[in-house]
Parts: sequence; structure tokens; C-alpha cells
Amino acid sequence: MPSEKILEGKKQVVKELSEKIKSSKSIVFADYRGLTVEQDTELRTALRKAGVDYKVVKNTLTKLAANENGLNDLEPHFNGPTSMASSDEDIIAPAKVMVEFAKKYEKLELKVGVIEGKILDVKGIEAIASLPSKEELLAKALGSLKSPITGLVNVLNGNIRGLVIALNAIAEKQAANA
Repeated sequence: MPSEKILEGKKQVVKELSEKIKSSKSIVFADYRGLTVEQDTELRTALRKAGVDYKVVKNTLTKLAANENGLNDLEPHFNGPTSMASSDEDIIAPAKVMVEFAKKYEKLELKVGVIEGKILDVKGIEAIASLPSKEELLAKALGSLKSPITGLVNVLNGNIRGLVIALNAIAEKQAANA
């Protein structure tokens, strides 16, 4: 039987995992077995740049944390080595980075995902990853808002430019006649 100290440590880990699952907008669980140290470092760096938390988790403790959050259907996916990529802010970032690396390194195997409390299979994770990021969507929205204004400015400038050219032609003609 485990000591009281070990048991308290595990309870604390379950509590932290449970809070992480509850606060995360998006989580992707994967089997990282077979990745080299360089590949794992590259993955962790890309996830960090995207603002995604990444950690290796214990299956038993993660099952308990998932069950505390009403995600009992995740239980069958927790076998073998498991890593967890999560984000409290960006729904797409964990899926986008993990799918990109799963394609790049076949050893990284996606297991299951959770988006705002909904469980997704691998195809669902890939579908989320194919969506444009928040920044891309904002850029597209601003571009579409900016284009009508730019068009209006060009039309108004064209009329003014035409007026200036016409007035200049009249002035040249009168100067030539004088």
C-alpha cells in the first residue's frame, strides 16, 4: 500500500489535471512513443511558440481527472504513453501543431481531443486543425472591411485627378491661344 505522502502527491496531481482540463478550451492527447529527443524538442518548441501547454501524463491519474470533469468516454484512450497538449486561449492551436507533427513524424499518434468539453476523434481533431487561426480570420475580416474603403478612395481620387487633368488642359489651351 502506498504511503500517505505518495497518495497526497497523486491527489494533488489529479486536482491539477482536473483544473487544467476544466480551464482548457482545447486539449489533444497523443502517443509520443518512438519520437527521438530532437523530434520531441522540436514539437515542444513549436507548441510553446503557439502558446500551448504540453506535458506527459499518467494514464490512471488522467482518467480520474477526466472523470471528475464528466469526460468518462475518454477512458478507453488512456493506454500506452500519453501526452497532453492544451490551451486555455486558442481552440485551434493544439490541434494545428499536433496534427502538423503527426503528419511530419508518423511515430506521433493522435488519440483523442476535447474542444470546449466535447470529445473529438482523430478526424475531428484534423478538421479543427484545418481551420484558419484566429489571427488569419481577423486579417481576412480586416482585409474585406478595408477593400470597399480603398475602392471608394480610388474612385474619388480618380474623379479629382480627371478634374485636375481637364483644368490643366484648358489652361494649356488658353495659354497657347494667348
